[in-house]
Amino acid sequence: MDAPTKTTSKIDGLSAELCTAAAAIRYEGLPDDVVRTAKLLILDTLGIIGAARDAPGMAALHNRLSSWERDGSATTLLTKRRLSPPTAALANGAAAHALDFDDIHDAARVHTSSVILPTVLAVAEDRGNVSGRELIRAMALGAEIDARLGLACFNCLGIGWHPSALLGVLAGAIAAGLLLQLDSERLLGALGFAQHLANGSAQSMLDGTLSKRFGPGFAAKSAVMAAYLSGDGISGPRRPLEGQAGLFLLQQRGEVMPERLLADFGKRWDILDYAFKAFPSCRCTHSTIDLGLQMHRRGVQPSEIAVIEIRMPEVNFKTVGQPYDPLLKSMVHAQFSAAYCFARALTDGRVDLTTFRPDAIVDQRIAALTERTQVALDQDMDPIAMGPVRLQMTLRDGRVMSAETTKLLGGPEAPLSEDTLLDKFRSCLNVGLGASRAATDRLAETVLHLEAAPNSAVLAQLFPSSDTK
Repeated sequence: MDAPTKTTSKIDGLSAELCTAAAAIRYEGLPDDVVRTAKLLILDTLGIIGAARDAPGMAALHNRLSSWERDGSATTLLTKRRLSPPTAALANGAAAHALDFDDIHDAARVHTSSVILPTVLAVAEDRGNVSGRELIRAMALGAEIDARLGLACFNCLGIGWHPSALLGVLAGAIAAGLLLQLDSERLLGALGFAQHLANGSAQSMLDGTLSKRFGPGFAAKSAVMAAYLSGDGISGPRRPLEGQAGLFLLQQRGEVMPERLLADFGKRWDILDYAFKAFPSCRCTHSTIDLGLQMHRRGVQPSEIAVIEIRMPEVNFKTVGQPYDPLLKSMVHAQFSAAYCFARALTDGRVDLTTFRPDAIVDQRIAALTERTQVALDQDMDPIAMGPVRLQMTLRDGRVMSAETTKLLGGPEAPLSEDTLLDKFRSCLNVGLGASRAATDRLAETVLHLEAAPNSAVLAQLFPSSDTK
């Protein structure tokens, strides 16, 4: 990897250049595989939102928001209530991230659709008569910019930020501005407002608290506000990325590779490298889960194991390497514990939505296995790499079993098939909302042919309610 650089005056104007480049790309200029990926991101996220109906914190959030607002121009998908666009974006963004099942760009470490989709859905409903093509363009460019920001801000998580929240609001503001048909100057204002509103400490994930789930929701809310305020003619910062108190120097402490932001913009597409999650847990645990599943297939029984050692890169270790504590009774803590996720994969031969239910995360059999598990930092691994994991297990009879992997299921090297994504979509809507196959297939068909829709508000209309048949 190239050495990180400090921002200098040589990149003055980068924020404006980004907005000009985004505004210049029309739907007709999007390659077919980019359009397809944008639609699959939408499909996957709608399913995950449906699965989150009973997720911890969702009912309380919706009740609070509905107590403050009685009406609006945008839909909260889980309740079908109409609230203001920023509030609906908050509710839908929190739901999209509530199960940690949403897409991620592994190298950039951003969950994009939990921010971008709620943002563009809210703006599209408020503006009215936004075509499917317009929505796809905004979704594609928002996801692309989000990935590029994550690649430029390569150590965002290591510094202590939740990249999905901090960077998502910036990409979301541009996506919203495109739907509002802002010119490049006002897009720059939207980006400036977004940096003014940007936040997202990683402390919530380190402490295993539900506030972590709300980060993309707050980012979506702020992205909507940023675009509308700039559209109303209120000025925002002109150098939100490269300025003295801009993203690169303030939040990123100069640990940036700014050249990654616009290199071959519109020609090379980083949106194609987003991963669709096979497991509803922190992406930093997925290689570990893969090794656990391998050991299960080899017939290893938990009772045979004396000691487990899992070694991983620095940022992953800091994120998911803490000892597992079942007394916390925290779903988030379990999803951010490599020890718990490995124990479940090895024991059950699967990791799915049932893995993190309240009764599962306090299972004493699993807790006993995590007590025999040590997660350690591997100094030989690239500290910001997502995939590498090394496993060594010592069995009670003295045998030693070793394995390692860099594979991340669902990413570009091991993609999920479209049929698998459709099965995930149907399962999520059925588990969360009891939606019928007919209802889920109607929505899926609309998403997969969204470019033909004259009004993208059809997505909210077709989203199943809990009594959909």
